[in-house]
Amino acid sequence: MRIEADVVIVGTGVGGLFGALSFPREKKIVMITKSDLESSDSFLAQGGICMLRDEDDYDSYFEDTMRAGHYENRKESVDIMIRSSQEIIRQLVGYGVDFEKKDGEFAFTREGAHSRPRILFHEDVTGKEITSKLLEQVKALKNVTLYEYTTMTDLLIDDGICKGIKAVRRNEDGSGETEELEIYGENTILASGGIGGLYRHSTNFPHLTGDAIELAKKYGIRLEHLDYVQIHPTTLYSTKPGRRFLISESVRGEGAVLYNKNMERFVDELLPRDVVTKAIHEQMEKDGTDFVWLSMEHIEKETILRHFPNIYRHCLEEGYDVTKECIPVVPAQHYFMGGIWVDSNSRTSMPHLYAVGETSCNGVHGANRLASNSLLESLVFAKRAADEIEKRGGKDE
Repeated sequence: MRIEADVVIVGTGVGGLFGALSFPREKKIVMITKSDLESSDSFLAQGGICMLRDEDDYDSYFEDTMRAGHYENRKESVDIMIRSSQEIIRQLVGYGVDFEKKDGEFAFTREGAHSRPRILFHEDVTGKEITSKLLEQVKALKNVTLYEYTTMTDLLIDDGICKGIKAVRRNEDGSGETEELEIYGENTILASGGIGGLYRHSTNFPHLTGDAIELAKKYGIRLEHLDYVQIHPTTLYSTKPGRRFLISESVRGEGAVLYNKNMERFVDELLPRDVVTKAIHEQMEKDGTDFVWLSMEHIEKETILRHFPNIYRHCLEEGYDVTKECIPVVPAQHYFMGGIWVDSNSRTSMPHLYAVGETSCNGVHGANRLASNSLLESLVFAKRAADEIEKRGGKDE
């Protein structure tokens, strides 16, 4: 089956959705997603989204991002993300996204490696709040067609220029029947997420297996830092197979502490994620255990129930009441900082092919992502991809 579009977008997380919303309404857009529309990692983001609070916050926000990334970040990209953050938040609020407020003003929380609170949140389901509101907006657009259960299998390339994608669409009735699609577009945006499905222990959905990365390798599209994989320090320990449940870093930002088997603190919980992860692994080896303990004893019960209701409910279902007892936590694969190299406008090394979000590597995160920069980075550079496509028109690069 042949499908024609102006823009093809692979992925329906925040990057793909915000990209679609950033185009003029006369553009014909086709979007595909490998599973159902709500099975993107964007829905899983718990902690929040960063925002530059004021001009006085710029230097510390920039330094926090650089320091967390071991100064391997692209400075231009970091600057673009920070400078764009207030506009992005205004747009999200305009789309109906509801962030926590206090006395009519935004309430900010803090997470590890941040020098001050600058993270907006919606309970402990910020990703779900943002992504679901964007999805509602996209579904209402007449110029966008969404295909669920559709997997990209190849790129359509003519004389070194991307002309769209090949894909396979599965029937939702479980019959196993499939339909092959060729989706042609003047421009293609890859927003297909990370690589967590390749790991035994990951916070990611299992169908996120780096498909775009493999196709980039096949066609010699420039890649960068494929070894930069972030491990999140605190996921709920379980012996069950499948995706690991994330215990948001903002829990530690609000005062939760880590204990060894003797109930002794062994690390500053607000250090960068890779540092905390290393300390936990060393402590588990020293103690001969498969996990360490996370305690929320220093957080008021009212705060836990208001700010972290999803974490509270999930832990209760697993047999732990976080208002009364510690929970076992263990590091797990969480985020991919490397990916398909893109410039500051999200262009890859192949003409008419763009990449955004976790699939891409624009250098914002360096070697280690600062907490709650991922949603913001995806949104900022998805909008820049759309703006660049509009600016360039149909010109070859």
